[in-house]
Amino acid sequence: MVISVKNCAFIGLDDKIAEVYGEEKIAFMKSCGMDTETVLTKEMLETNPDKAIKTEYLFSTWGMPRFSKTEIERYFPSLKAVFYAAGSVQGFAAEFLNCGKKVLSAWAANAVPVAEYTVAQIILANKGFFNSSVIYKQTKNKELAARNALKHTGNYNVNVGIIGAGMIGKMVIERLKPYNINIFVFDPFLSDAKANELGVKKGSLSEIFKNCDTISNHLANNPQTVGIIDYSVLSLMKPNAVFINTGRGAQVVEDDLIRALKEESGRAAVLDVTDPEPPCADSEFYSLPNVVLTPHIAGSFGNELVRMAEYMLDEYSALKNGKPNKYEVTLEMLKTMA
Repeated sequence: MVISVKNCAFIGLDDKIAEVYGEEKIAFMKSCGMDTETVLTKEMLETNPDKAIKTEYLFSTWGMPRFSKTEIERYFPSLKAVFYAAGSVQGFAAEFLNCGKKVLSAWAANAVPVAEYTVAQIILANKGFFNSSVIYKQTKNKELAARNALKHTGNYNVNVGIIGAGMIGKMVIERLKPYNINIFVFDPFLSDAKANELGVKKGSLSEIFKNCDTISNHLANNPQTVGIIDYSVLSLMKPNAVFINTGRGAQVVEDDLIRALKEESGRAAVLDVTDPEPPCADSEFYSLPNVVLTPHIAGSFGNELVRMAEYMLDEYSALKNGKPNKYEVTLEMLKTMA
């Protein structure tokens, strides 16, 4: 890829820029004419409002500051686009879009490891991994642990529920196809035609929690989804069902989830996100044996981070060469995006 990145700048947090873009990509951008030594910050621009007056393109990642419409017009009069090498842009995008600036996000790159993580958890859940492994260690009784595992379905002709068929949900669905799994989806925005194309059956939240052996949450994070997963649906879980959450903790009424897990000890929850995060010190999530907590690791980290930078450099190249962008965000998309 040969591009010129003059009049481009990094913005955000130095350590996050270095982590996500990596030495190789930063060296490449420097060789293409970009000042990679300076990372713009909001404080820097408040002190020197003309610092980015000629900047046409911003590259960022986690730690992107939020600006008001007035600040954007003052600090970035020449700006054409923001390239965000991370997932959700809800924290800053609307103001840029309302100023007529393009916003492009690497949500698709960040969705890949989340989908991979989720599929791995679903496959393990259907094998009875979570509860049987705890029982084995606690009792040292192989037969007891095996009997518990055999209460589960395995990964053939099993019902799996996907809550939210956005980018991540669709990736999970595609990756589950080789397993001959029956996939049910709750998503108010999923059309019948798209459901047929994906090879899934649509269902209500109640139907999914009642009929599926494993349920995975991928809903977008917005006011309409806060607390949507409550006792009315959690209480319908099968005695050995597993609930997986890599979406957002606020979508689950956590006291209701704890109640449902205590009522049926064969149920389990795999929680990569909680609300608050981490859970409060006295949360029963820490003590319940049928809860698996992971520290928000489903998204990109390690070598996976560079993929997000690559996506944004590809989007920059496409924009500069008059080609269509794949990952441009619109105001309409913000209504349903995570």
